Amino acid sequence: MRFHHPRLRWKQGNHLTLLENGVELFPAMCDAFDKATTSIHLETYIYRLDETGINILRHLALAVERGVKVRVVIDGFGSADQDLEIQARFEAVGVKCRIYRPEPRSFEIFNFNLLRLRRLHRKICIVDSRIAFVGGINIENDFIPDAIDDPRFDYAVRVTGPVVPDIVHAVDLLWLRLAWMIPIEGAGRSQKDLITDSVEDLTNGSGDTKNGKSRWRHLHFRRRLHYPDHVKQTGNSNAALVLRDNLRYRSTIESSYLKAIRTARNDIIIANAYFLPGHRIRRALCDAVKRGVRVRLLLQGKIEYHLQYHATRWIYDYFLHSGIEIYEYLPSYLHAKVAVIDNTAIVGSANLDPFSLFLAREANLITDDASFARTLKLSLENAITHGSRIIEHSLYDSRGWFKRLLDAAAYRLLRFGVSLSGKGNDQEY
Repeated sequence: MRFHHPRLRWKQGNHLTLLENGVELFPAMCDAFDKATTSIHLETYIYRLDETGINILRHLALAVERGVKVRVVIDGFGSADQDLEIQARFEAVGVKCRIYRPEPRSFEIFNFNLLRLRRLHRKICIVDSRIAFVGGINIENDFIPDAIDDPRFDYAVRVTGPVVPDIVHAVDLLWLRLAWMIPIEGAGRSQKDLITDSVEDLTNGSGDTKNGKSRWRHLHFRRRLHYPDHVKQTGNSNAALVLRDNLRYRSTIESSYLKAIRTARNDIIIANAYFLPGHRIRRALCDAVKRGVRVRLLLQGKIEYHLQYHATRWIYDYFLHSGIEIYEYLPSYLHAKVAVIDNTAIVGSANLDPFSLFLAREANLITDDASFARTLKLSLENAITHGSRIIEHSLYDSRGWFKRLLDAAAYRLLRFGVSLSGKGNDQEY
């Protein structure tokens, strides 16, 4: 059942395909790249120049050779170890590449700046303004060295139909705004040149390029620069793009989760790589159990980042006492950011933690397509049954004092970090 939310623009007539892990996403993206005729836009938090990254680069280079305009945005922290090399490799083959908030160089890295915490965490790809990929999968090899047989566990969605222009609009706005953020000292180009080039990218040369004033008229950021007058329906799914930023959509992802949880009647499954929600979501999940809703959490069992892992375990007791089932995924790193709440499915880049909910740019796709939700639910239940351990309350209570101290210290340290960001009171963490 579709729920109403003031920030959600539900669009009917979409076709959604669930893609599990990079093994399904990357071939689907490359196939779309090979068939592209006008434009490709890719945004990602992490881009690695490993086998996967090189393969994506190769397909994008072939698209450029056919005359396709290609843009790439990578995050300056997520891709910090290779960001300049990645940018150079892309630009060498004709791909325009921008870095979102590049990390400071040299000794400047020791300067504390809260803006460095605001990252581009969303993962979006758009081809010809008609096919979009939205999810949580970064551009890097799926397999990790110590889990050869099992890839990172994550999801994305391939979508066509009327919701795609909303996704196009979101990436167009960021591309324009990035032009204001690019350092231009010594580059020999003015900020106006960068903005003008950005407008030409977005309009595909359709504007009056001889008239500077005409170009600048496109800088009304709320205007849908690449919005078709009519988009054909390609399926039967209702879907909406859910964004999170630090301006217009500060709490949209969190409030959409709350709305779905509070209206749940039967079943809730949430799979999160990093799960540390505020009190409102915690209470909503516990209240759902009181209404007779079965609530299951699929969380990390294989530790990737110790601080987040132990901070999350500190709040296990709260959920277990309320009757919520907790499972930890063991075969490899759980990187998923998805949920199935009755017939509503959510797939995207946002974890339910302070980083995603308060600081990062995120993008989720939400749908009330019962068939799609059932497919995602079956996949999650398979992971729960065949790759996870249940957290028994009795065993959790019997853990040693050192583990308890470690969990508590991690939770307090993370809370302190959230308070430094100025967001500590938003959800009473």
